[in-house]
Amino acid sequence: MPTRLVLCLLLLLPLAAPAQGRTGRWQPIGTTVTGNPVYLDPTSVTTANGIITATIRTTYTKPVATPKGPITASRAIAMFDCAKKQVAVKQSIIWHDERQGTIYEKRAPTQPGFGPAFTSNFSGVALAHLCQARPA
Repeated sequence: MPTRLVLCLLLLLPLAAPAQGRTGRWQPIGTTVTGNPVYLDPTSVTTANGIITATIRTTYTKPVATPKGPITASRAIAMFDCAKKQVAVKQSIIWHDERQGTIYEKRAPTQPGFGPAFTSNFSGVALAHLCQARPA
């Protein structure tokens, strides 16, 4: 009987692994100037009217201290205009602890506005990656 239980658990283990780490879907696309890795969810990428929309994630190599406690990661759904080299954030989540689901701040502007992409954060890294093969 115990052998059957162990066998069942071993067969189910591969199914549980992706849910635990949740990093399998994230493709590394570069790092910020401060060394923070930036990831893309390739399944989130869509293009409409020359605008690319994608979900981008950044993990902080060194947690950022705030009065409410350290933040360790951020995630954004953003729109990228390759021709104008601009970005607009549709939604952003800043995490105290992403694995535990502890949110520091969540924002979703009612009308996202385009602005310059900064090379110092995720927007510049993502714009360069998403627009590299597209004509300006």
